[in-house]
Amino acid sequence: MKLKSMIIVAALAFVGFAAEPVDSGTHFAADALKPFVDNGQLPGAISVFYQDGKQEVACVGYADAGKKRPITLDDVYMQCSQTKGFCGVTIAILVEEGKISLDDPVSKYIPEFGTLWIEKSNKDGVRTLVKAKNALTVRMVMNHTGGFPFELPNFHSMGGWSRRMPLRSVALVAASQPILFEPGTRQKYSNVGIDIGAAVVERVTGKRWEEFLKERVFDPLGMKDSSFWPTEKQLANQVHLYQCRKGKPAVWQSCNPSMQRPYSDDRVFSSAGAGLWTTARDQLKFYKMLMNLGVGENGARILKEETVKSILAVSTRPNGLGGYSLGLSAPVKDGENEWFGHGGAWGTNCMVNWHKKQLKLWVVQLTGGPRPWDKARENAANAFFKATLDTAGEKAYTGRLK
Repeated sequence: MKLKSMIIVAALAFVGFAAEPVDSGTHFAADALKPFVDNGQLPGAISVFYQDGKQEVACVGYADAGKKRPITLDDVYMQCSQTKGFCGVTIAILVEEGKISLDDPVSKYIPEFGTLWIEKSNKDGVRTLVKAKNALTVRMVMNHTGGFPFELPNFHSMGGWSRRMPLRSVALVAASQPILFEPGTRQKYSNVGIDIGAAVVERVTGKRWEEFLKERVFDPLGMKDSSFWPTEKQLANQVHLYQCRKGKPAVWQSCNPSMQRPYSDDRVFSSAGAGLWTTARDQLKFYKMLMNLGVGENGARILKEETVKSILAVSTRPNGLGGYSLGLSAPVKDGENEWFGHGGAWGTNCMVNWHKKQLKLWVVQLTGGPRPWDKARENAANAFFKATLDTAGEKAYTGRLK
């Protein structure tokens, strides 16, 4: 009887946890963004604010302003550098399972990184190299302290973030090039480093990184529309890219050199640094999992609480090098007012606060500037969190009267 009662309690707890978020009834973001959509400066955007079960969703403007096609939660878009956080989670899974350590040398898995050279000078076409003293670790490649440049020298010829070579090949090219500084002593934001981390995942699991990602993250969370190869049907409903102009309507762009067409054929390989396509609906599932310390809104556990707290929600860098964890922007020290998450090159961003169960998601596809709506959006977020906090207090009091 006792066991039966425990099962019933567990089932009720699961149902409560997996419940759909409640519509907050607020329209802070939509009201703040409407003037910029009306004058054409902001073609379209998606804003989601969430706090402890209450959610405000604003889909304003267009995914395709020329055709007046409204933007929706199910339109695919390039999330660019937000891909890094997905790689961070796959690394964290393997750390949790004891299959790798963050302080393992990368050469343990990819021997070509056993000896690295640092470029000390480059004068009159003559480069001076010195051998690196510090071992390059998994931690370093994932938190941008490995010494790698932002991209490989042949970045555009290999298709930009629509990679034209496998992750293993990216890693080998990186190992053959001089690095910029002694590993672990400085920080330099690098797509290359994250790709090396994904190549380590491949060596440890014996699977392509994107396969492991799908098996351990996408499928359990129900992220059915995220991949490195959007279908033609998805691309017909993508959020288009626009260039911002001061005081004028934004201008449509067919593509950017950093994300070259074609997007979805057998010449495209996964890029852990910046290559993933997704939807706002899928993105919410991933970041709510982080916000809930490893558990998806559907109840699927991806990571243990302590794993998220210790290596994803807080910096893994040495003191004095700023805050960054494994593929995610994170505070140097955790606290109840601290956020972690990531943004992307075309303006997308999602940040979460696990202490307060808060989330801010922003989806646009924009280059250039200025972006005068950013301050209005920030004010809208502050208004939402204040309003939902006040409402929660009011309902708690009302509930006691009942």
